[in-house]
Amino acid sequence: MNRSLTAVFSALEALLVVGIGIGISLVPLTLMWGIQYGLQLDWVLFWRASVDMWLLGHGAGMTAALDEVTAAALGLPGAETPFVLTLAPLGFGLLTLLLGQRAGRRIAETPHHLLGLAVAVVTFAVLAFVLVLTALHPLARPSIVQGTAFTTLVFAVGLGLGAGLARYRLAGSRPVDAIDRLWERLTDWPVRMRAVVGSALVGAVASVAALVVVASLVLALLVAVNYGDIVALYEGAHSGVLGGVALTLAQLAFVPNLVIWCASWLLGPGFAIGAGSAVSPLGTALGPIPAIPVLGALPTGQLAWGFLGLLVPVVLAFLVGVLLSSRLRGALGARPALGTVLATGGATALGAGLLMGLLAWWSGGSGGPGRLAELGPSPLLVGLCAALEIGLACTAGMLAARARE
Repeated sequence: MNRSLTAVFSALEALLVVGIGIGISLVPLTLMWGIQYGLQLDWVLFWRASVDMWLLGHGAGMTAALDEVTAAALGLPGAETPFVLTLAPLGFGLLTLLLGQRAGRRIAETPHHLLGLAVAVVTFAVLAFVLVLTALHPLARPSIVQGTAFTTLVFAVGLGLGAGLARYRLAGSRPVDAIDRLWERLTDWPVRMRAVVGSALVGAVASVAALVVVASLVLALLVAVNYGDIVALYEGAHSGVLGGVALTLAQLAFVPNLVIWCASWLLGPGFAIGAGSAVSPLGTALGPIPAIPVLGALPTGQLAWGFLGLLVPVVLAFLVGVLLSSRLRGALGARPALGTVLATGGATALGAGLLMGLLAWWSGGSGGPGRLAELGPSPLLVGLCAALEIGLACTAGMLAARARE
């Protein structure tokens, strides 16, 4: 494959990623336009809605407003004045990351992979810029800079990950070995410091990952238990079959957000569905909320056994600490000293707090006017609770394993 074919192939890969991201919402909306609305509305409305959702999913902010009739029909006073939307349906960003990783693997197998990667990134940036321009409207105006930069950044990260993994696989080496070599080059530190920092990074990522996995299971359980309430909200929407499909796809895009919110609930701070509301293990206090079906899975009232949820991150971090002790011992070549264990626990707390705080920040934001300007968990509270609970429990697990040794 020569350079020209590589460039064309890479540009098509970028176009495919953008097309899939936009098409997931545009296809059902177009079917609604043709079947449910009988082609009576302007199709450009559905195009702009799909592009807006895609841009929001990558973190691009948007200034929006509703006309007085629509604001009154939705019961959103003050929505006729411009407000900012920052709540990102992270499913779109995650899809771009995964598709970018796939594109990176395919481009890395070409003889001119560096050229291909550059062409893919530039093509994606140009497409994102054009899409932002097509979505501009006085009532919904996405940020041109954020819409172009943030979407391209997510794609570039996925592209780089996929290409890197593919190149190491073609070279016959494992990515883990490459990461270890890179870590040794970047950290020309004493053995003890490198062992502490490396083990802390592993402990923080493992603890947060385990918490997210359990949170996803909790979310699935809540949806299954409250299935009747969710169906009732679907029936109350009177959206029809195609409208129900579009509504379901929109909610699926927010599943990563909901999983992070569940993780914040397990840590203790919980999250908010509007200013002045709280959903936490101690109980749920909600004001008027949108009639979105998935919100029917929210726990209500005081939870007699809600405090048991606080044990989940503690138990998970303790188990990670037990496993981390053997890694620390292997890195040092001897039984770690008490000070080394405590330093590793403190660094793990810092890493876990920063990571969970960042996830909480990504998952929340402004979802509308008035009360809806505050949605999701508090990044500061979530980060502090994660640092405290995971740090102490992980340290306790390492100390227990050290005492047993």
